[in-house]
Amino acid sequence: MTANNNDNQSPDYAGFNSWQNDPFLQHLVRALPQQPRQELEQYGAWAGRAETLKLGAMANNNPPELKRFDPKGRRLDEVDFHPSWHALMRKSIEAGLHASIWNRPKPEVGMHNLVRAAKFYMASGVEAGHLCPVTMTNASVPVLMKHEGLSREWMPKLLSDRYDPSSRPVSSKAGAMIGMGMTEREGGSDVNAALTSAAPLEGGVWRIDGQKWFMSAPMCDAFMVLAQTGEGLGCFMLPRILPDGSKNGLEFQRLKNKLGNRSNASSEVEFRESLGFLVGEPGRGVATIMEMVGLTRLDCAISSAGLMRASLAEAVHHCRHRSAFGNRLIDQPLMQRVLADMALDVAAASALVFRLARAFDKSGNDLEEAAYVRLMTPVIKYWVCKMAPSLIYEVLECLGGNGYIEEGNLARHYREAPLNAIWEGAGNIMCLDVLRVIGKSKSVLNAVLDGLENDLGDTNAAKTVDVIRSASLMTVDDPGAARILVEQLAYTAATAELAVSGFQNLTDTFKETRLGGLWRNTYGMLDNRHDARKIIDTLYPEW
Repeated sequence: MTANNNDNQSPDYAGFNSWQNDPFLQHLVRALPQQPRQELEQYGAWAGRAETLKLGAMANNNPPELKRFDPKGRRLDEVDFHPSWHALMRKSIEAGLHASIWNRPKPEVGMHNLVRAAKFYMASGVEAGHLCPVTMTNASVPVLMKHEGLSREWMPKLLSDRYDPSSRPVSSKAGAMIGMGMTEREGGSDVNAALTSAAPLEGGVWRIDGQKWFMSAPMCDAFMVLAQTGEGLGCFMLPRILPDGSKNGLEFQRLKNKLGNRSNASSEVEFRESLGFLVGEPGRGVATIMEMVGLTRLDCAISSAGLMRASLAEAVHHCRHRSAFGNRLIDQPLMQRVLADMALDVAAASALVFRLARAFDKSGNDLEEAAYVRLMTPVIKYWVCKMAPSLIYEVLECLGGNGYIEEGNLARHYREAPLNAIWEGAGNIMCLDVLRVIGKSKSVLNAVLDGLENDLGDTNAAKTVDVIRSASLMTVDDPGAARILVEQLAYTAATAELAVSGFQNLTDTFKETRLGGLWRNTYGMLDNRHDARKIIDTLYPEW
């Protein structure tokens, strides 16, 4: 892009194609047939428009409002959203982000998660908050498919590509969305401490009483919640509106005043004789919910990678047009190394999340890919999501004061960045999940490590993998060392995936500075043996 630069300000970051301007993304999904690739190019054009990016800003500048009562004092328990939110939701539903992997269009057979991941990655750079209900709906579908009655009634609406925000019974809607509520005041991440109770009624219906400290997306048509039965926790689906049009006893107390994710509503709710339907078996609620959690964790990682990519792309754009001390910022050696160092991490994170999406596509018929999903989902979620806040903070510095104003994109990205590391399990929960997987079956770890050794493909591969085997043994007696194991797994898997991608320069630099480098807590630590400018231009071509 060229612009009049008499005021030494970079032109607005808008008017690009998120697909065309990202050669690394194109390479990561290079196996896709032509039709989905054309669809991604069209989606990328939408994602980079000035009007589209403005929608993201507007949705966050005009957060949702809870309407608890109507003017006559009757309970409403509805959430009002700005038109920009509805516009974003409509586009994401039309693009299939909520359910396309279950519709299985023929050109994408065996690659449904990969196609969706590419769209989700680009959408995250536009506005991440509205993707919360999209994620939960997508994750709920396979669970509801196992319940014949609910599936017959709800699946046509959930798979619909029409966005319908109206508060009506699902039978009269053009499309439906699913939210989720697991966390309670007493337990937090320890969902087994939940006090919400479920009592069986006639006809397979249960009465739900209790509360949830976080109920995500309270405007959804139904919610997956955990409640205590006589046999332990059960997973229940609670419609918001009953078939006769009446409310289902969900009383929303307030919307959370969050650090970020302001466009999306998160609520506190009380259930007062709400009616629900058991999904799965009594006492198997956590196991049932975990079927959803894997998909939501995948989305958390994709979203963080997409958010980092969008943030760094804007910084590179700024540095190509801003001058200081006699040269453009992009030509200053210090700035080059900071940008290139961040670009390595974004590339590694992106490579890993798309590797995980491919594994989800293949896991049903491939035991090695199933092992990768089981072990690496918490590893990748941990590493990618934890990276985002510190990296986007460094991006802010690249823009200086212009990065620290609310009118820009980066302040919103920075506030959004910590969420995915918390949602669906904070860092320690991810580490405990990794230990749980390894404790149950060494074969899963061995299958993954054998694959990583093969993908690394160098003379030191076996030694690199042996370090992880040693770290895994150490956690048997010292579970507090789990983060060391998880981070080493993440760095090794990222190096392996970069090696498979064929970007030798990126692979060599990442391997030397991450796997073999010194302890790092800031960016810009590349030395002059690495071509920083080449890394930047390869991953972020000028437009």
